Amino acid sequence: MRRVLVLLLLLAGCSRHEGPVDGATVFKPCASCHQVGPNARGGFGPQLNGLFGRRAGSTPDFKYSDAMKASGIVWDERTLAAYLRDPDKMVPGTKMRFWGIHDEREMAALLAYLRTFQDAH
Repeated sequence: MRRVLVLLLLLAGCSRHEGPVDGATVFKPCASCHQVGPNARGGFGPQLNGLFGRRAGSTPDFKYSDAMKASGIVWDERTLAAYLRDPDKMVPGTKMRFWGIHDEREMAALLAYLRTFQDAH
């Protein structure tokens, strides 16, 4: 009985991701507001094609909060990861309602996935 309890405690501490993390899977909840790919457009959130190197609040197809437009952020892996960990902390007054991504493997997979749409039109 004691061995079973120890085993269960060890298993409970294991990461839920044993293999590679799929960025498209991590993006699925984001897709309720954001689009990527050849026909992407703004909706409940801005489209995310060509995101890296883009100034926050600058696409014409979405009405950004004044806070986002005034943030001065230029999106790169560092700024996007910080924003996705805690949007309200990085841009107080943002319209984005999101609890944040706190798993580093999920974050890396998501950033790599979004990078594949850098040249999408």
